[in-house]
Amino acid sequence: MTITTKITILALTLSSLFNGSAIAHSHSMPVYSAQESVNVEKKHATESAKANAMFEEFFIQSVMANPVNQTYMGIKQDYDKWNDISEAGQDKTLELAKSQLKQLLTLDVKKLDEQTTLSYQLLKARLEQSIADDKWRYHTYPVNQMYGLHSMVASFLINQHQITSVDDAKAYISRLQGVKDLLKELEVQLTIRADKGIIAPKFVFPYIISDSKNIITGAPFDNSGKNSTLWADFNKKVAKLTISDNDKQALLDQAKSALIDSVQPGYTSLISYLNTLEKKADTRDGAWKLPDGDTFYNNALARTTTTNMTSDQIHDLGLAEVVRIQDEMRQIMKKVGFKGDLKAFFDFMRDDKQFYYPDTQAGRDAYIKEATALIDNMESRLDEVFKIKPKANMVVRPVEAFREKSAGKAFYDQPAPDGSRPGTYYANLYKMNAMPKYQMEALAYHEGIPGHHMQIAIAQELEGIPQFRRFGTYTAYIEGWGLYSEFFPKEMGLYADPYSDFGRLAMELWRACRLVVDTGIHTKKWTREQGLDFYLENTPNAKSDAVKMVERHIVMPSQATAYKVGMIKILELRQHAKNELGDKFDIRDFHTLILKNGPLPLDVLEAQVHLWIDSVK
Repeated sequence: MTITTKITILALTLSSLFNGSAIAHSHSMPVYSAQESVNVEKKHATESAKANAMFEEFFIQSVMANPVNQTYMGIKQDYDKWNDISEAGQDKTLELAKSQLKQLLTLDVKKLDEQTTLSYQLLKARLEQSIADDKWRYHTYPVNQMYGLHSMVASFLINQHQITSVDDAKAYISRLQGVKDLLKELEVQLTIRADKGIIAPKFVFPYIISDSKNIITGAPFDNSGKNSTLWADFNKKVAKLTISDNDKQALLDQAKSALIDSVQPGYTSLISYLNTLEKKADTRDGAWKLPDGDTFYNNALARTTTTNMTSDQIHDLGLAEVVRIQDEMRQIMKKVGFKGDLKAFFDFMRDDKQFYYPDTQAGRDAYIKEATALIDNMESRLDEVFKIKPKANMVVRPVEAFREKSAGKAFYDQPAPDGSRPGTYYANLYKMNAMPKYQMEALAYHEGIPGHHMQIAIAQELEGIPQFRRFGTYTAYIEGWGLYSEFFPKEMGLYADPYSDFGRLAMELWRACRLVVDTGIHTKKWTREQGLDFYLENTPNAKSDAVKMVERHIVMPSQATAYKVGMIKILELRQHAKNELGDKFDIRDFHTLILKNGPLPLDVLEAQVHLWIDSVK
């Protein structure tokens, strides 16, 4: 999963714009005299400068209205605040989008240069879609096992809120003091949805109640002898400040009061509310159960994939890919001399102890060490396939104990733009039998280098394009790149161990199954059990993997379809470029092209590849 687990789907559909006009423009430039050319360039420069100033203003407006995003960006203006999640706060966000779109439409698009035209069209589509999608404001489960305020409060403070000064510590304390009101507003939002018949399925509640209890377990909440996760974090960070012991103690006393007076009652109230809400929940899993659920899901697919593919098309694509990948797995089965059918090979790969680190701290440490070594080795070979690299560093960490039971298998958190925080690949080592050694290589390439870290860090560091593009998210592009990044290291001679190559295929197979199961659950009314059976019958993954994946499909409709759709498009574009350019094709230039414009919708990415091919020709 990406960017972090902040799942934001801002996909833009721009095929009508770029499949024709941009390409035609590259072929039919009008002929100007020298003086006319100067005048045209001045017009473009003036209007483009105006446009780019507007883009930056809009970006800053949006960031400054969001204290949490400010912290992710390394901005400390509202370092003591949480986002306003109330109805009024959401209305304000909607009105800001409408105001920005109105201003944007005052620009004279004909006077914009090529890059600024691209920015204009991306932003216009983004704003139009965010306004249109407000009708689905309540079609979400604000707390679930994948994400939500109940777990975000702690993970955000621990991983994002840095304390390098007394003011930072006081801001942390202020955020602790604001938790009670924040969680009370969360209860309001859950009630609004419940009144509309939108309640998370029953299986979700034990996860979110358990995670919430974990946050208020330990000192100063009880006498268990261990520090709670937030108390331990604050103590560790304050201990590093170069201030007197008395000043440190004063900060600790204030934080302790905030934990007891705000955090504990906030979570206690939320847990009580969730216990009551759970009684109203049912076991229906698909988006079809929501008000106008079919229309909602089709819209979600369009936003996620940035294509016009229907649910049936995506479902059938998944089935075809499952067959293809399993055929490749049979070749590996023969290579290692396994006697038996593919199902038996899956059982062997799933159950044989040689493929797993021990379920001990030493085993977990060994996993992190080896994952780091795999990424370091890939980093040393980047010049073979890239002309562009990120400046930001990256680290590998295990998922924290308080959320490892419910969190996904692996994910990535972006670095701070100012370099104060590295990019982080999180590996979930809660159950070591769900993290086989043979999948380590592909997982490290996807979440780390050359996957999410390369794409996201490079995008943040790009110069000459607006910030809204540098920090934008198109799930099919981002996750498509992640899955493509699992594939092409094989072309570099990596995955030398056939079992690791099997692991790569196993992970691609997993993504192919996602196409089938996501659409199955949300449009074909598959049950949770049908989804589990499809994974268990068609992949070598542990049952715990299948359970987590099916549960993820249920609470995040369409999101899991992005990976395979995006990867297939990138591979199609690469093959097209190879066919067109022949000896002139350079994989390093292709990768630069994919990354140099920041995240893009797939149809816009396709238009960019066509323009590049024409320019090379």
